Amino acid sequence: MESVNIKELNDRIQRESAFVDMLSLEMGKVIVGQKRLVENLLIGLLANGHILLEGVPGLAKTLAISTLSQAIDARFSRIQFTPDLLPADLVGTMIYSQKDERFEVHKGPVFANFVLADEINRSPAKVQSALLEAMQERQVTIGDETFKLPEPFLVMATQNPIEQEGTYPLPEAQVDRFMLKVVVSYPKKDEEKLIIRMNNTGEFPKASPVVRPEDIVRAREVVRDVYMDEKIERYIVDIVYATRTPEEYGLGKLKDLISFGGSPRASISLAMAAKAFAFIKRRGYVIPEDVRAVCDEVLRHRIGLTYEAEAENVTTEEIISEVINAVQVP
Repeated sequence: MESVNIKELNDRIQRESAFVDMLSLEMGKVIVGQKRLVENLLIGLLANGHILLEGVPGLAKTLAISTLSQAIDARFSRIQFTPDLLPADLVGTMIYSQKDERFEVHKGPVFANFVLADEINRSPAKVQSALLEAMQERQVTIGDETFKLPEPFLVMATQNPIEQEGTYPLPEAQVDRFMLKVVVSYPKKDEEKLIIRMNNTGEFPKASPVVRPEDIVRAREVVRDVYMDEKIERYIVDIVYATRTPEEYGLGKLKDLISFGGSPRASISLAMAAKAFAFIKRRGYVIPEDVRAVCDEVLRHRIGLTYEAEAENVTTEEIISEVINAVQVP
């Protein structure tokens, strides 16, 4: 690790990350505001992780990922999850061809670079697990054949927090498969005025392709090369451990509020997301601020709250904030 030439690495990252500004600019033409959402989409894309989006309807969740796929000139598919959806509707099935007198594979919409799973909590567990398997294994088995999914492959699942009727909440263990959980907020007043104006005039800008899918695959390799010091690794482990055993970090008051803490997947995701964030900021090394910047999105769905915490209206964000303030910064 000592042999890493930080200056050389920094110059390389500066060159390789030039497309990030173009990508952000192109998405900014279509998406009004929502800078945090765009940034998290880029982190997920560069860190090779999937994203779970939570927000009320009409906050440009669908528009964001379709715009990203246009800017990258990649294949995009949108799946509307409903209670009657079947796994075959998602991954594909075998169809009998009378002409050839044999079964042929008909691939489903999951065979795309960007898959939008709209309202994932609307469909039963069987369909959810079919998607989660594709996300984890990056392959799909139809009949007795196994097919690799295209690269890059990014799933963005959305869920609506305001309706409980007719929904099937994702089990905690399955939510863990998403690298980031992003909570989308309402736009600011001036941003909303601009949205109204765009809709009234009917002038909707379209994103132009500025990057190719193979550039993203190459950028992911570069993100892995972003330098992370041992002190930062220790900092990440301390943050995750503080969610499991808060009393060891002087956070005894959280012990009865947390039912379970972050898994090793949380540590891996925190490290990869911090590297991607440093890459977006065009830096060849990770600093503690990078880790703190992605903490909420990486940990908010990986910390379980007890009934006591829910009774006291304690949120996972408040617990994460307490943890970050308690853990010593390197």
